[in-house]
Amino acid sequence: MSDYDEDNIFAKILRGEAPCVKIYEDADTLAFMDVMPQAEGHVLVIPKAEACDMMDLNGAMAQKLIVNVQKIARAVKSALGCPGVMLAQLNGSAAGQTVFHTHFHIIPRHDGVDLGFHAKEMEAPEALEKIAEKIRPLISETTA
Repeated sequence: MSDYDEDNIFAKILRGEAPCVKIYEDADTLAFMDVMPQAEGHVLVIPKAEACDMMDLNGAMAQKLIVNVQKIARAVKSALGCPGVMLAQLNGSAAGQTVFHTHFHIIPRHDGVDLGFHAKEMEAPEALEKIAEKIRPLISETTA
C-alpha cells in the first residue's frame, strides 16, 4: 500500500473535520458534490477505506465502490437530464491525481458543452445543495 496521508482533504471530510455537500453515504462509501465542479452536478465518490489509489483497495472494497459509482451516476443522469456522464478515476500524479485518496468523478455531459476547468473556482455551498437536492431522492430509485 502507498503511504496514505491522513491529512488529505477527503480524509478530513470522512472524519467530519471539513464540510461537504453529501448526497449519499453507506458503511463503505461517501458521495458528495465537487466544490470545484467541471460541470453542474459534478459528484465525487470515495471509499471510506484509506487508499491512495485503486491499487490500494482490496477487491471487495473496489467492488462496493464501483456498485455505488454506478448507482449514483444513474441518479445524476436522471436528476440533471444529461445525455451522458463521464466517469473519471485517476491513479498517481502522472495521471493527474491531485488528492491522494481513491475517488471517482461523476461529471454530467451535454452535447456541445465544454468541461470547465477543475480546481479553478469554488462553487457556493448553497448552489451545490440545490443540485444535491435533485440527486438525493433518485439514488434509491436507481439501484441495480
